[in-house]
Amino acid sequence: MTYDYIIVGGGSAGAVLTNRLSENSTNEVLVLEAGRPDYKWDFRIHMPAALTYLLTGTNYNWGYSSDPEPHMHNRRIAQPRGKVLGGSSCINGMIWIRGNAMDFEKWAKDEGMEEWDYAHCLPYFKRVEDRLIGGDAYRGDQGNLKLTTPKCDNPLFDAFFESVQEAGYPLTDDVNGYQQEGFGKFDQTIYNSRRLNAARAYIHPVKGQRKNLHIETQATVMRVLFEGKKAVGVAYKQGGKVKQVYGKEIISCGGAINSPQLLQLSGVGNAEHLKSLGIPVVHDLPGVGEDLQDHLEVYVQWAAKKPVSLYPALSPWKAPKIGFDWLFRKKGLGASNHFEAGGFIRSNEEVDYPNLQFHFLPIAIRYDGTAPKEGHGFQLHVGPMNTDVRGRVKIKSADPTEYPSILFNYLSTEKERKEWIEAIRLSRKLIETEAMSELMGEELSPGKDVQTDEEILDFVAKEGESAYHPCATCRMGVGPMDVTDPKTLKVHGVENLRVVDASVFPYVTNGNIYSPVMMVAEKAADIILGKKPLDPEHAPYFQKELTDKEKSL
Repeated sequence: MTYDYIIVGGGSAGAVLTNRLSENSTNEVLVLEAGRPDYKWDFRIHMPAALTYLLTGTNYNWGYSSDPEPHMHNRRIAQPRGKVLGGSSCINGMIWIRGNAMDFEKWAKDEGMEEWDYAHCLPYFKRVEDRLIGGDAYRGDQGNLKLTTPKCDNPLFDAFFESVQEAGYPLTDDVNGYQQEGFGKFDQTIYNSRRLNAARAYIHPVKGQRKNLHIETQATVMRVLFEGKKAVGVAYKQGGKVKQVYGKEIISCGGAINSPQLLQLSGVGNAEHLKSLGIPVVHDLPGVGEDLQDHLEVYVQWAAKKPVSLYPALSPWKAPKIGFDWLFRKKGLGASNHFEAGGFIRSNEEVDYPNLQFHFLPIAIRYDGTAPKEGHGFQLHVGPMNTDVRGRVKIKSADPTEYPSILFNYLSTEKERKEWIEAIRLSRKLIETEAMSELMGEELSPGKDVQTDEEILDFVAKEGESAYHPCATCRMGVGPMDVTDPKTLKVHGVENLRVVDASVFPYVTNGNIYSPVMMVAEKAADIILGKKPLDPEHAPYFQKELTDKEKSL
């Protein structure tokens, strides 16, 4: 049969489109997901505190890594991506951050992007959300994705909130509301003490109920099939067999790495590069895979003077009780991601809105689950948000199973290096206060011996990790290096092929990118179906007061 829509990738964006495009029973929808189902019985993808297993394992993770990064001591930087129904929403940190309102004003300044400003995006953010403490002019409470606001009941959180105020920074009631700037609680994609991934929110409620919806897992799409420049289907591998299936529209939802990879394998990309690999060129589109953006982050860690951190939970003897409390009582340490608080500030007076993000964690620990030192501790995750660093994703052969070459170019610009120096110094300023003095012990990382600009940059180069926010490799726009049309999400130069995922971002947003991915997908669903878009909502948002000098400029 010929499907109306073939969705390549059942991840975050793909889950939204799966639900929305299949609402009309006359639309035959096929979803092809390379990973396995998000099995209900596997505690690792449903227990919020188990995310370490997901980020370091390969059962639900593509397990990508970068090429040697030239400004990071030639280290290969890990880049986990979800390989499962629900995609990276099954392995992420469950932090719900929309980005700053001015991110979308920045998007809208580019030619053709006028309908991606904050007013046009806000109603789609709200359409995603069911915030359990209630909605308002900025937040939704009727959407598919339930959001929990944490209690932050560890004494370290109380001290942290006092400390940042003493350091001169405000608290904010909601970083996704009127004012992002400041510190507060981070909403979580957790419901009933379980991770609520995109598949659980959008696919499972309709899976099996809609006869027009067909979902295939462990089905790796190898290439898009073209007749001339018209996309007519895909070839995919499942169970050792290569199959072909046909559709009126092909929608790639593979994410910032897999979408450009698929386009290049299909003959859409830089013609010279494709020819060098023996791939017939369907359309010369040099921007495919270019403009890769991400957030780099480090851990700034301290020992705790008092036994108030989550350090005891690392003991293997605690695991059975933590698991029992989570599974049978729906509470306890297993029921939180523990990234319950943080904030956004400006590192200098030159920027118009916050350019640093902080996560506060009441334990000193790495993503791989290791602690820097025996004993109690706490940490800040910090990194610049509005990066001007650009990288690329490029296939290395015509073999769909060979991972592409990924280069982020972290620390490659003067602006990035400047903001990193500011980030480390401000991290110390936030913690080295009277409010924190009773709990703050020695600085574990980077340590007091790291003081000069050169020492700070060397520390970041040695210890920096991706925040797992890759985007912009099939960016929207109408320029010569843009890949997708802002009004349709169609790939320039070919027919019946769209991209809907983080790769279409023109610029990385201010914070974790899961939320804006879901917003883009909701907006794209209306575009694809030809529906009248939701009316823009012109809600005011916080902006810094300009100095007299800035006003004169």
